[in-house]
Amino acid sequence: MKRKVDFLVIGSGIAGLSYALKVANYGKVCVITKTDVLETTTRYAQGGIAAVTYKPDSYEKHITDTLNAGDGLCDEKIVRSVVTEAPGQIEELVKWGIVFDKNPDGVYDLSKEGGHSEHRILHHKDNTGYIIQRALTSEVYKHPNIEIIEHCFSIDIITQHHLGKLVRRSTTDIECYGAYVLHLKSNKIETILAKVTLIATGGSGNVYSTTTNPPLSTGDGIAMVYRAKGTVENMEFVQFHPTSLYNPWERPSFLITEALRGFGAILKTTEGKEFMHKYDKRGSLAPRDIVARVIDNEMKISGSDFVYLDCRHLDPEQLKNHFPNIYSKCLELDIDITAQMIPVVPAAHYLCGGIKVNENGLSSINYLYAVGEVACTGMHGANRLASNSLLEAVVFADRAAKDAVVQAKTAKFIDSIPDWNDEGTTHPEEMVLITQNLKEMQQIMTNYVGIVRSDLRLKRALDRLEIIWRETEELYKKTTLSLELCQLRNLINVGYRIIKMASRRNESRGLHYTIDYPPAK
Repeated sequence: MKRKVDFLVIGSGIAGLSYALKVANYGKVCVITKTDVLETTTRYAQGGIAAVTYKPDSYEKHITDTLNAGDGLCDEKIVRSVVTEAPGQIEELVKWGIVFDKNPDGVYDLSKEGGHSEHRILHHKDNTGYIIQRALTSEVYKHPNIEIIEHCFSIDIITQHHLGKLVRRSTTDIECYGAYVLHLKSNKIETILAKVTLIATGGSGNVYSTTTNPPLSTGDGIAMVYRAKGTVENMEFVQFHPTSLYNPWERPSFLITEALRGFGAILKTTEGKEFMHKYDKRGSLAPRDIVARVIDNEMKISGSDFVYLDCRHLDPEQLKNHFPNIYSKCLELDIDITAQMIPVVPAAHYLCGGIKVNENGLSSINYLYAVGEVACTGMHGANRLASNSLLEAVVFADRAAKDAVVQAKTAKFIDSIPDWNDEGTTHPEEMVLITQNLKEMQQIMTNYVGIVRSDLRLKRALDRLEIIWRETEELYKKTTLSLELCQLRNLINVGYRIIKMASRRNESRGLHYTIDYPPAK
């Protein structure tokens, strides 16, 4: 079963949908998403999108803040271009129906987050991502050239090796011809041929036991590209959000946005004492990597399972108006944030590495683009500055769309691509084999490859993970495909790359902190 489209988009968040809207006037577009189109990582972004809109802010300030957060590993050329292109992309989002909060005088109500020197975060209360996702989805459904296929999982991208032409990892002439996809409701595998393919599958947070990412964030795009011999880099830089709501019985962890600290909330120990000032002069508004490590350290010192975020000194009505979802969520747990402190704990949140792309979002594989959290553009370096992710996604979606339209003019469909071969497979194994390996993998990554690492922990993690990898690959070869099995395989692939790249970085930098190579004082 084959389908042909000009532009294949894998993923339906801000990156995938904004790209789809921009290429749709130049050909047929197919957007596939493994859940429904509204269920994306974008949807759960609370804080907002960073952009310079008013003085006294400036491009130079935003650039400097980004470079400082990235701890020397950002590509300054990329940072400059993204920051300066931001206002134009914000205007386009507004034209698509996205409403950002404004003050009574009609100017944007900008918030401030850790690592930012100015108030520059555009937002819609504390559910910015949902507003963006809803507006873009509405626009996509209106366009006659865009087809959306929900509950459709991309198994692998199609390259030369599916034609029997094996290529070495060092080659530079690999081409992408589309993807093999699994329709989850019918369990049928379809071959989608495309002139140009975009991967916008989001993050990999579920490689850890505790994450703010939704269950769909399983590193699918990165794993597919790595299997296809594409270039993946900077995987060691996993950002842990300092403040997720401490509620061990809930997954994913509910995010307590950094904007709340920008609004004036203060981190405190379980004894009610402030502690951030002992580590960083910026206090509770230090960059995320610093705050997460400090909280981790304070928890280890005290033996507590969480720290507190104190909002009790803030104006109650303004607090509830600015953060209605956080207020409502905490009330469900009998926590009134206007009168009680919020228990918080770090959780895996964002991957700064991923599929290496150029300034137009093109990967090392021809006709294959990657945008959003799945990509490594050079914007974030060793640590992402808060609220730069949605900005990077929408700017690079625009760049990728412009480049892809040109590439599509000369690209051709490869009709000789064979359909998926599932001969020799049997019925699925017991699900317990998959779920148990998933839990073991997440525990390995959490205990040994978390906020603070060491050479010994990384070695132990690699040894344990290789056992799980062998078991899972054996399952994959002999059983019929399922979403759960494919996702486990992808997560193991991502975890392996995180460990290997962390092992090779003999220093502490940004989000990679190791006790064997402590940073210089």
